[in-house]
Amino acid sequence: MKQETTTQNSKVHFISLGCPKNLVDSEIMAGTLMKDGYNVVGEAEEADTVIVNTCGFIEDSKKESIQRILEMSALKQEGKVKKVVVAGCLTQRYKDELVEGLPEADLFVGSGEFQNIAKILRNSDAGDTKKTFFNLPTYLQQEETPRVNSQPGHRAYLKISEGCMKRCAFCAIPLIRGNLQSRTIEAVVAEAKLLVAGGVKEVIIISHDFTDYGWDLRRKDPTRKDSPVELLKALDQVEGLQWIRLMYLYPDGITPEMVQVIKNSKKIVKYFDMPLQHVNDEVLKKMNRKMTRGEIETALQAIRENIPDAVIRTQFIVGFPGETAEQFEELLGFIAEQQFDRVGCFKYSPEENTAGGRMEDQIDEETKQYRHDAVMEIQQNISREKHRDFVGKTIEVLVEGFSEETDLLLQGRFWGQAPDIDGVVLINDGEAKTGDMVKVHITDSMEYDLLGAIVEE
Repeated sequence: MKQETTTQNSKVHFISLGCPKNLVDSEIMAGTLMKDGYNVVGEAEEADTVIVNTCGFIEDSKKESIQRILEMSALKQEGKVKKVVVAGCLTQRYKDELVEGLPEADLFVGSGEFQNIAKILRNSDAGDTKKTFFNLPTYLQQEETPRVNSQPGHRAYLKISEGCMKRCAFCAIPLIRGNLQSRTIEAVVAEAKLLVAGGVKEVIIISHDFTDYGWDLRRKDPTRKDSPVELLKALDQVEGLQWIRLMYLYPDGITPEMVQVIKNSKKIVKYFDMPLQHVNDEVLKKMNRKMTRGEIETALQAIRENIPDAVIRTQFIVGFPGETAEQFEELLGFIAEQQFDRVGCFKYSPEENTAGGRMEDQIDEETKQYRHDAVMEIQQNISREKHRDFVGKTIEVLVEGFSEETDLLLQGRFWGQAPDIDGVVLINDGEAKTGDMVKVHITDSMEYDLLGAIVEE
């Protein structure tokens, strides 16, 4: 995060790990600290305090979090920073172990206390010796909550809820983030308008499950109308907003009405991020996914029949306890049959205090790796063929700036590409500024990226 202020107070640097939901928490902490007079800087070596907002979702995320904490602790030992704060999901989940195992860190702030970061840091700077701050994760972002958008100015994440009401056997999120808490439609729309006023053209709606949005509000007050469909209708009316992108739609919550709202909207991009995790009925049952293959296929058919050009992104888990070779082959066949636009694949990671982690029939790492590679090989071929279909077409692209590979190319995304997780459109001819919407004629394609030139309208 590279937002800076000119105050003379202590300088703070953020390292935000994990998902966009965690990133929004970092943005809220940054906004809270800036409101309190702190200066948020872009480099750790410039800071007095470094805050590592950790991820505790899967094993690789935990390792990355620990590594970054140790790196920042080394800077502290070298005298380059004064204080290291460990915050976020890993802190919440392993509070006792982290406090004992990382004596180098100065403060530990769980996901139930991050909203109080300014008070915590201010008191610590004033000499308070309290080191740990943990509470139940019941905080819900309010309209007046200060927040600094760390994304390029034309886009922003918009978090609509906290926690999750699902209890998937592989997932520790409810243990870390608690039960579902939805923001009201009024609060979400108010923030969307504020973001647009600041120059945002694309909002990316994030939660742990978009399709459960509002269930808790309606349960408490049956007169409330907060629901995924009503939220989409309200956001669709926000003037100045050009793209509304939905992330994480659980398949059993994709209703015919929702599909029609998305189909008829000029702002909601026809992009369905729908993590399926598996397709074999027995594996889905063990995962506690509450769906069958038939129901998944019905949801996919409803999308494709109504929105033929919809981009569908999904994720699968391979190597879940007890997954047989035959069940895995069924998954491969399903991927080949469905021809998804985007597929992410994760090797199952047994997590403490989850149903999956307690299962006895765990699968060895070599088998997991083989299955992961087999899924990605099939998907690479599918993606390559799908991208070839773009060659010769002209598409609308949101310019993101120079390419990450070379300053000789511009880089952007068309509506079927989400930032950070999908490919990009590389632009080798024409001029545009970051945040511009331009027409690009596609001249070449790769497995994940497209290449083309800006054309005048």
